[in-house]
Amino acid sequence: IRGFTMNRPDPFRVWEFYQYRRELTLNAPPSAAHRAIAECEARLSRQGRSLVVITQNIDELHQRAGSRHVLEVHGNLFQTRCLSCGDVEINHKSPICPSLEGKGSPDPDAPDALIPVKDLPRCDEKGCDGLLRPHVVWFGETLDSQILTKVEKELETCDLCLVVGTSSVVYPAAMFGPQVAARGVPVAEFNTKTTANTPRFK
Repeated sequence: IRGFTMNRPDPFRVWEFYQYRRELTLNAPPSAAHRAIAECEARLSRQGRSLVVITQNIDELHQRAGSRHVLEVHGNLFQTRCLSCGDVEINHKSPICPSLEGKGSPDPDAPDALIPVKDLPRCDEKGCDGLLRPHVVWFGETLDSQILTKVEKELETCDLCLVVGTSSVVYPAAMFGPQVAARGVPVAEFNTKTTANTPRFK
């Protein structure tokens, strides 16, 4: 999805897509990998150490598994941002608004919801009522500079890096592991297959 503005002719399609994804995610349990990472963080915390999860995922499954320190590079499916005032809010409503209940079927034969813009998710800030968008990063958009600053700090100071469940093809995240490895810090990759970055790790 590229772009989401008040002038887009079909914002309801964007919200149908994300409504479906939100419902799937709300009903999805964290995986064994999510739980293992959260348990590792808990054990290290008891030793006075820390573990920070840097993720490209937007599903909050790390947090639901128990991870406490998570940096979300691509945003969060359960946050919204107002196109008018810029307000960002946590939002776990199901459905996110009444008009989207039961909408968003992936069936190609399912009819479009054709929801008027006025009935799509709106801002709750007093006097605003602007159209909301998912607070996620779409293709062509700039990553959050504050998040990237925090990520950079972790990459510069960590003493171990685990690269888990990624194809290592999306930048800049694809270079996080190699950047740490270049400092001589051990990097362990956990994937079902090798990636272009595998030879860089030891």
